[in-house]
Amino acid sequence: MLELWLETTSLLVSLRKSFKFLSSPKFIGYALIGSIATLSAIATGLELKEVQSLERQTQSAFFNWRGTVAPPKNIVILAIDDLSLRQGEFYDPQKRPFLEPFRTTTWKRVVYAQVLEKLVKAGAKVVAFDILFVTPGDHGADDDKKFQGAITKYGDKAVFAASYELSQMGEASIMQLATPESVFQIKPNTLGLINFQPEVTGNIHRLGVQPPAESGLPPVPTFAASALNVAKISYPKPKGDGIYFYGGFDTWSNAQQLVPFYYVVDPDNWNSEQLQGGKFFQDKIVLIGATAASKQDIQNSAVGRMSGIEIHANAIATLMENKSMARLFANPFQQGIFTFLLVGISGGILCLLKRPTTQILTAFGIAIAWFGMGYVCFIYTSTILPVAIPTIAIGLNGIALLTTGSIAAQIDKILLRRTLERYVAAPIVEEIVNQPDNFRDLLEGRTIKAAVLFSDIRGFTTLSSRLPAKLLIQQLNTYLGGMVDAILEYQGTIDKFIGDAIMAEFGSPVSRGEKDDAMNAIHAALNMRSVLMELRQLWQAENKIPFSNGIGINYGEVTVGNIGSSRRLEYAVIGDTVNVASRVEGMTKDLGTDIVITSTLYEIVKDEIDVVDFGEHALKGRVGNVRLYGVIGLKGCDRNIYEQVQNDLKRHAAVIDILKKGQLPTRRE
Repeated sequence: MLELWLETTSLLVSLRKSFKFLSSPKFIGYALIGSIATLSAIATGLELKEVQSLERQTQSAFFNWRGTVAPPKNIVILAIDDLSLRQGEFYDPQKRPFLEPFRTTTWKRVVYAQVLEKLVKAGAKVVAFDILFVTPGDHGADDDKKFQGAITKYGDKAVFAASYELSQMGEASIMQLATPESVFQIKPNTLGLINFQPEVTGNIHRLGVQPPAESGLPPVPTFAASALNVAKISYPKPKGDGIYFYGGFDTWSNAQQLVPFYYVVDPDNWNSEQLQGGKFFQDKIVLIGATAASKQDIQNSAVGRMSGIEIHANAIATLMENKSMARLFANPFQQGIFTFLLVGISGGILCLLKRPTTQILTAFGIAIAWFGMGYVCFIYTSTILPVAIPTIAIGLNGIALLTTGSIAAQIDKILLRRTLERYVAAPIVEEIVNQPDNFRDLLEGRTIKAAVLFSDIRGFTTLSSRLPAKLLIQQLNTYLGGMVDAILEYQGTIDKFIGDAIMAEFGSPVSRGEKDDAMNAIHAALNMRSVLMELRQLWQAENKIPFSNGIGINYGEVTVGNIGSSRRLEYAVIGDTVNVASRVEGMTKDLGTDIVITSTLYEIVKDEIDVVDFGEHALKGRVGNVRLYGVIGLKGCDRNIYEQVQNDLKRHAAVIDILKKGQLPTRRE
């Protein structure tokens, strides 16, 4: 029975510890990181619409942040723009007969025949029509015959648009291939598919589409691929299907590679300085398509709204310069695994850090770094990394750890405060609580610079032998209370009480800087002087013997930490600086003043105080002399207080001498 009880008790203790850990903020933070990594991987692997949308929006942002890149010089757009559409208004049979085909809403196809002929004769490598000639023209068979004549003669240098189109037959949707082959006899391999598949964002990012296998339709090369093939421009196999956009809708226009369509027909513009009688088109890929909004071919692209022909220009440039955008992982499952590892490993790194603020700053740093890497890879290597989801997930890791870590830190602070307040002074507790990551270093010991102050009541041994114990303790506590308040007012730390003596530091545990620590010690000593003067007046009014004190201050390196045994520990300051400060306080009686400082401290504060130079003195138990200064007060202060203190010290010494003479052999002071 006893063994069973012991085993049960051990199991309950183990379960309690396990439950305590599982319910701790730290474990919850770890669990959240695991959950974030898992959910990110699942969302990425399943290619959820929301994920695709975020990634595509990020890619659009990358293009826009990059700005415009100069497009290839050998791609030219012949734009059916608003200016060209208005040319019919300026038709004059005598002066501008060449504008006759522009007089109607749908132009006569003879104008395309004229443009094809002129461009091929000018040396264009290919003339690609982003116009669907799938039905007979509105201007009769003769008009179509003229265009057919040009196609027959120059069609080996042309590309004609084809399109996969859906038609509704009852409740069924049927995909059909629309080509000009039903109207015109075109050369083989001169068809180019103009379709683009918008993403979930509604924007065009990819080069082109192919019909579903079940449609039974023949595959047709993309418009871009056909244009390059007909132009006999070789290009490597695309590593991906993404278009590298060179800029927004005005990219070709700003590069002076977009020409109004009617310029080719207008003799004046054809022979202008820009077109030079057609030399401008020599060895160029010429794309003909609508840029006017009225032609309803304005599309949403990755870089904003632009005409279909401009998207084709970007697609051709992408293939020609081998800049097709490719995902790092073509397989969504692989991309999901990569996301899990990226988010999980970054979360693991964050867990190694201790401070919540450091964790979230590091998380944001990693997220920004990954985002930046995604940008660099996207723009300079045409590689699409999963960016949006990992960046958000890593940021969420930081937020999760900040939240749970802050809760854990508050719990730790409460527990730590309760533990340390039993044996550590309040200022020490505050530093440890406010710097939990460093508290072990504080307790184990460290070397710092600080001002050390010692204060002692003159003749206290004599006074304690003559005054009633109860009255002595009351007066001593009043004195110590006033001195402590004076020290704390200037951010001093009360190290310990040694009978009637006080030891305090300035700069430990928290330093305000060398000058501030030193001046705080001076201010505190002067404050103690003022408080003691007020107490002396009070005691004199009460017919009590007033106290006088001596204060010694030194500045230098000290060692701070936990000192003592396992039964009783004390956070204390030790070192030569402490010993010198104690000896200096003892010298105040010999020098006949109340505040004495060392030369080390004086060099720091000499511009702020008035002093009396006492010269060099030997200190008990120390090799070498130390230069000492008596503090009168701050620069330009009223010396009456200092002089009154000197008089009070003389009177106090006289009182102590009288008490000594009237007493039996007593303890040595």
